[in-house]
Amino acid sequence: MTTEFTFDDLRPELAQAVAELGYTEPTPIQAAIIPLMLTVQDVIGQAQTGTGKTAAFALPILQIMQPGSGSIQSLVVTPTRELAIQVARAFHDFGHVMGLRVLAIYGGQPYDRQKRRLSKGVDVVVGTPGRLLDLIGQRALDLSELRTVVLDEADEMLSMGFIEDIEAILAETPTTRQTALFSATMPTEIRQLADKYMFNPQVVSVGPRERTVAAIEQRSYLVHPSDKLAALTRIFEMEDITSALIFTRTRASTGELASELTVRGFPAESLNGDLSQDAREQVMQRFRRGQTTVLVATDVAARGLDIDDISHVFNYDLPLQTEAYVHRIGRTGRAGKTGVAISLVTPDENWRLLRIERFTRQSITRADLPTVAEIEARREALLQEKLLVWLRRGRCRREKEIVVELVEAGHDPLDIAAVALKMGRSEEKQRPIAEIREVNQSRPAATRHNDRPRREYDDRPDRPRRERDSAPRRERTYGRQQNGDARGSHEEGMVRLTLSAGRAQGIRPNDVVGTIAYHADIPGRSIGAIRIQEDHTLVDVPQQFVGQILDKAGSYRIRQQTVTLTRS
Repeated sequence: MTTEFTFDDLRPELAQAVAELGYTEPTPIQAAIIPLMLTVQDVIGQAQTGTGKTAAFALPILQIMQPGSGSIQSLVVTPTRELAIQVARAFHDFGHVMGLRVLAIYGGQPYDRQKRRLSKGVDVVVGTPGRLLDLIGQRALDLSELRTVVLDEADEMLSMGFIEDIEAILAETPTTRQTALFSATMPTEIRQLADKYMFNPQVVSVGPRERTVAAIEQRSYLVHPSDKLAALTRIFEMEDITSALIFTRTRASTGELASELTVRGFPAESLNGDLSQDAREQVMQRFRRGQTTVLVATDVAARGLDIDDISHVFNYDLPLQTEAYVHRIGRTGRAGKTGVAISLVTPDENWRLLRIERFTRQSITRADLPTVAEIEARREALLQEKLLVWLRRGRCRREKEIVVELVEAGHDPLDIAAVALKMGRSEEKQRPIAEIREVNQSRPAATRHNDRPRREYDDRPDRPRRERDSAPRRERTYGRQQNGDARGSHEEGMVRLTLSAGRAQGIRPNDVVGTIAYHADIPGRSIGAIRIQEDHTLVDVPQQFVGQILDKAGSYRIRQQTVTLTRS
């Protein structure tokens, strides 16, 4: 492995495109991966988002590619449509001078449009597992001449239940293909996938990686769950926010929170999986242009966001996985700027915050919420600042004439000024300062030492998840079935649901995990035991997710058929 690679080593048209895009020297992952891929070796790259891994696999693929050959030469599989679009755009930016034809394939787009593009000839396909399999099944996507397969964010595809789909896709590719796998973490299932489908892969790990950016100020506020909105609006009053990204745990809560903030005088928009691609792009355009200051999103919906000037990231709900925290806050403090990451933490989540600190090896400042007096003082200071700006500008000729007329009519100038200020502060009525209950700062018993709620996973790379230590996912989904009572979950903290399709409909465990995780917007790995019967399926889910899973009861589809989920 060499670190002497430079972009000047690329073919002239690629080097030109790289220079035009402002690339000066390779990042560590690029310097390590590109020379290996140029020798057509299988590679495994362990690196976080934002390390330049897209260019690490795109550039060597383009270096040895001959566009216009008449067959698909490279396939990139991604977990989400947002990432598929981002990767396809990167390929286009690098390869447009070469006449590269790249196509992003994902759900939510008409099949006919994608089929037409494929029939006209494509060099690189970037897609999500479900839609790729659909087009393979319809014989519209031919991978028989493929030279390179890239599995991007493999651990995310694992958590969404896509591993069996990936295996089905790989089965359609030549055994002589080059395979590159990129993953932020390397759980057991990903290693097994690499062992099965890769030939003597060369492993590159960017490290010791900087798990959080030094330029990010990290703060947390301890609040009761019912006071989160009040706490957030108080923080908004005191922060100099130019653009903010707020993370919630569910799709439903993104819309609710955006509406509540807007009503309280902080205009916001939501970004979630319920939006069409056109609607999503419009939301993003408004955010990039500064027309929208606040964006509320889930982790899945935020995949593929590439914006350098986000001033604040808010964890309205703490992520279930510690690495997701790093991914979230890494969206601020970019391009040499400072950023602020703020987390709202409930008393029961103190242990989760401690785990994040251990993982990032950084302390998160515990801060006190702004008081009513502090907010009122801040409002008055901003008002005076605005007044001084207008006084310096001196552009109030007509307003002065009105004041003169009022004084001549017998009104006191001080009274006129006071009334004008009161009118100027009328917008503050939209922002009442809600009361917040005091929180007991003592740690709950469950947070002592290393105890944590039973269903959570320890996802530090240096310590495998306990669930995964015991058995791989496919064993886990079946291995705990034998003693289960069909009327309810036999596992503490879990609730048993019934899905209206089973063995007769060809249901597989990853179908169940994938559709529930996607539509209910919950982590796929949180889903417990799955028991597939002849005409129905029993599935255990965590108690805290039951409501949002059943709320999406009309959305679940498997193999083009609608299925229902009810309590067993």
